[in-house]
Amino acid sequence: MREAVKRVVRVLAFLAVVPQLISFAVRARIVGGDRALEGSTQALGLVPGLVGQYLRRAFLAHTIASCHETAAISFGTLFSQTGARIDAHVYVGAHCFLGLVHIERDVLIGSAVHVTSGRHTHGTGQTSTPIREQEGERTLVRIGEGAWIGSAAVVMADVGRHSVVGAGSVVTKPIPDGVVAAGVPARVIRQRSAVELSAARLVE
Repeated sequence: MREAVKRVVRVLAFLAVVPQLISFAVRARIVGGDRALEGSTQALGLVPGLVGQYLRRAFLAHTIASCHETAAISFGTLFSQTGARIDAHVYVGAHCFLGLVHIERDVLIGSAVHVTSGRHTHGTGQTSTPIREQEGERTLVRIGEGAWIGSAAVVMADVGRHSVVGAGSVVTKPIPDGVVAAGVPARVIRQRSAVELSAARLVE
């Protein structure tokens, strides 16, 4: 019964975002998909509660590379790249900013986390040219299955499966699987224990 209700609500959410999808399609032809996406998620990010989660998920399922029907995207979260991917049972906290990222299944992301599109989104090599006019390079950032990213972290590089990134950390280099990392820049503090990893896998 519960699953049937969820299916009905998903259909209603899709119908509710059809005008936003049409608006996105028109604006994408004019300003490009990424800029259109950012504007649309700014508007939909203002819808609170469970209703907002259903609306954002319905919209993102048709505008980014993939957004699983079980993902939860909280209030105030913005997307800037249509190439983003959100897998099953992902939770994204409030007021996050997500670039070109693949968030694998069962990842938890705290509030106010910023995942950039790699480390070189802006060019900085020429002092005679404003940074805003220099060509950057976007690369896909992968957050591995079962990882947990603490609040207010900045993630510029891959995070391994079942790893934990401490709140307020800045990830500038890839983090391996199964570790706890923290700091600015983030460094591995310790390996997660076998007990922790077994418990995490049981939850999945």
